[in-house]
Amino acid sequence: MPMTTVLFAGRPEQWDDYREALEAAFAEAGIGGVRLTRAAAPEVVDYMIYAPNGPVQDFKGFSRLKAVFSLWAGVENVVGRVPEDVPLARMVDPGLTQGMVDYVCGHVLFHHLRIDRTLAEQDGIWRNATRVPPLSAERCVAMLGLGALGLAAARALQAIGFAVEGWARRPRQLDGLPTHSGRAGLLALLGRADFVVTLLPLTAQTRGILGAQAFDALKPGAVIINPGRGPLIDEGALLAALDAGKVRAATLDVFDTEPLPPAHPFWSHPRVIVTPH
Repeated sequence: MPMTTVLFAGRPEQWDDYREALEAAFAEAGIGGVRLTRAAAPEVVDYMIYAPNGPVQDFKGFSRLKAVFSLWAGVENVVGRVPEDVPLARMVDPGLTQGMVDYVCGHVLFHHLRIDRTLAEQDGIWRNATRVPPLSAERCVAMLGLGALGLAAARALQAIGFAVEGWARRPRQLDGLPTHSGRAGLLALLGRADFVVTLLPLTAQTRGILGAQAFDALKPGAVIINPGRGPLIDEGALLAALDAGKVRAATLDVFDTEPLPPAHPFWSHPRVIVTPH
């Protein structure tokens, strides 16, 4: 019986953890004859466990490939680069979902409670002590993207008390969650949103979806939170909106260029929080 070669093409420092877990899973499932490796000639690889920041950047030569398993939630780095008859699978993990929920809720609450203002007043003088933020029920959160991550984050924000509305490219009907679609629906939602969270997949249609027109339609003083994909936002348009006061603040986890270049203006902008993706 010929060996089945599985290539681990994730980050090298993850190899030991994944190797141990995969070997245990193969044994539990009674699957034998598997060669799990992080180095193999392309023409002998049957299956690939892939991450865009791993060693494989060119899929040419993988003539025997039967499937690609992406360690990332999105597959935009794979689609169009492997033959159409090769199945693609992406990782859906409860820990990934919970981590995203924690991130989104944490940063929405940070900006909602104006913790930035509190941190700026640690000199013994309270300049904004009487400025009590409104209740969460009085704040609208626009959740752009209603996949597994976006929907979980939306439900968690609703549980806290925020008025959450969703947007997706195609019409959706979700119990207890007002949803919108289309460009007109997006611009209308932005006009009443206090917080905008972007968890859309990156496609030709969503690239730059938050650009100058979207920021012009935005409710003045809104906050942008992007833990999804960097190119969803036109970075130049966002900087202009921040400088003009149209956008009050932004928390950004993803960017056009990653890692974010040291000279990028996001690093030094007083109303931008950069987090490590």
